[in-house]
Amino acid sequence: MDEIDHQLIALLRKDARTSVATLSAKLGVSRGTVTNRITRLEDNGTIVGYTVRLRPDAQPNEIHAWMSVAVEGNETRAVIASLLGEPGVAALHDTNGRWDLLAELRAANLSELSKVLERIRLIRGISSTETSIHLETYRLS
Repeated sequence: MDEIDHQLIALLRKDARTSVATLSAKLGVSRGTVTNRITRLEDNGTIVGYTVRLRPDAQPNEIHAWMSVAVEGNETRAVIASLLGEPGVAALHDTNGRWDLLAELRAANLSELSKVLERIRLIRGISSTETSIHLETYRLS
């Protein structure tokens, strides 16, 4: 994947319904190039699907979890690209300290969360993970 692929994925993550014409204008490439790149990213498994994002309160029974991720060597960019293509990853954060990345995960139930965890653990370049399930939120007013 090159820089255009990364930019294309970023644009699709913001709005997967963006037209090919708009994507090509924003990327400065032809519509055919955008179409070919999307097809290649889908065929090689980088883009695994498209989804709808809902307000956080729209699904009150949804399971939220955080996964801390340690990345091997210089694999950070490849791991980030793979995680951004995972439908169970709601947000991804670069961190310092023991863990390299923090992924916010969302799933409809524990079985779905288990599948998300399994897919993430298979990503090349991830050396270890630690997951915590969100139980309760406390806010100061």
